[in-house]
Amino acid sequence: MKKIISALAVIAIAVFSLPGCDGTSAEKDSTTVASKGKATDYTRKESWLQIPEITKDVDTFYIYATSYYESSFEEGAPDYAPIDNPEMLEGAQGEYVTNASVYEESTNVFVPYYRQAGMRYAGEIRQKTGDIDAAISGIPYDDIRTALDCFFEKHNNGRPFIIAGHSQGSSMVKYVLKNYFKAHPEYYKRMVAAYVIGFSVTKDDLEKYPHLKFATGETDTGVIVSWNTEGPKNVNENARNAVVLPGAISINPLNWKLDETYAPASENLGSFMPNLKRMRYEITDIGADAQVVLTRGVILTNAKYDHPAAAEFFGPQSFHEDDYTFYYNNLKDNVAKRIAAYLSR
Repeated sequence: MKKIISALAVIAIAVFSLPGCDGTSAEKDSTTVASKGKATDYTRKESWLQIPEITKDVDTFYIYATSYYESSFEEGAPDYAPIDNPEMLEGAQGEYVTNASVYEESTNVFVPYYRQAGMRYAGEIRQKTGDIDAAISGIPYDDIRTALDCFFEKHNNGRPFIIAGHSQGSSMVKYVLKNYFKAHPEYYKRMVAAYVIGFSVTKDDLEKYPHLKFATGETDTGVIVSWNTEGPKNVNENARNAVVLPGAISINPLNWKLDETYAPASENLGSFMPNLKRMRYEITDIGADAQVVLTRGVILTNAKYDHPAAAEFFGPQSFHEDDYTFYYNNLKDNVAKRIAAYLSR
């Protein structure tokens, strides 16, 4: 599947040069990392996966998941990926196809590369602290903060925007919501929604940061949309899942409710899944239903698909890698509805 994603990503991606954003204002971090000093130079076209041609009235700033995975476990591997790490670049390009593309129909999608925490190091921090903020608050945040400065100062031109991610990318989106946007209310007021998919937003987060609001339906704006997808075995065993935190909140991506109202697969507008014979992704029906499990804060599905995420990190039946793809067309539809609601205010 990785080869399918990479091939599609190479075809789809276009990169453009930048006028500013060299990271000179970013703070230095004393942690031993892959590269030290100031943040990544976002004047370099190689620092971005995509800067789009502006054709829409709304932008998306997308932060990809952990792609520095297998090589992060090699002896002597740095805690953070260099900005040109091949495994990270390939994974980010693939994720554009499966995840970030959901925003393309309604928005101009911006995607920066960033020096992310490796899976090994992120897992170690999660075990020690119960979260991965300590892993992302230094070098990775320096890069994302600089990329955001660049985005808002050079490219956004005052348009409404969505900020979105998956997994480590969503943990960074949450960190940005708590910190960057608290310092920049002038930007935050233009946020249509934050899609923090594949990482937990908790009740404690909302209590500690009152400027954050969780979605209550399918068209409210200025809100957080979040869920983690699991199968019955994870739920029944209360399995350890690295992205499911105590007090997690999930909204149902089929009926956009916060309670346990069951949404059958007939409400699913289409999943975006790989066709190995044709070597491409296609919209199909895999029976991906959805129900919120309030006690665990996740989405339970009985989807007919046997591709669970790595059990050592996400439990015996997590569908972490498919948080987007299972509900792809419903999410695409929801993005359009929230934008319409925002623009009609």
